[in-house]
Amino acid sequence: MSNVCDLTGKQCKPCEGGVPPLTSLQADELMLQLEGWQRFDHLIGKTYRFKDYYHTMAFVNAIAWMSHRENHHPELTVGYNSCQVEYTTHAIHGLSENDFICAAKVDALFKL
Repeated sequence: MSNVCDLTGKQCKPCEGGVPPLTSLQADELMLQLEGWQRFDHLIGKTYRFKDYYHTMAFVNAIAWMSHRENHHPELTVGYNSCQVEYTTHAIHGLSENDFICAAKVDALFKL
């Protein structure tokens, strides 16, 4: 089993469908590598808190940059001092390793 550093070192692979989503067991194993994320069947999510709107938006922009590079995009819900991040792989109607790679990278951005 790999660790979070391994996830942040990976690149997302294109997913156009035609492959099965991760099994519940596979998703549970990958969840062990993430801190504070929750799994809701076909998606994973986490809410990040900030001291003000400026810091929230800086974080959102960093996620946008990373998401563009990975070509894997989350659903974001942005408030004054919070950002909820959710990942799922729409092409397969479930979770893929890409979701966990990006989640680990979002955590790394938050720690900067």
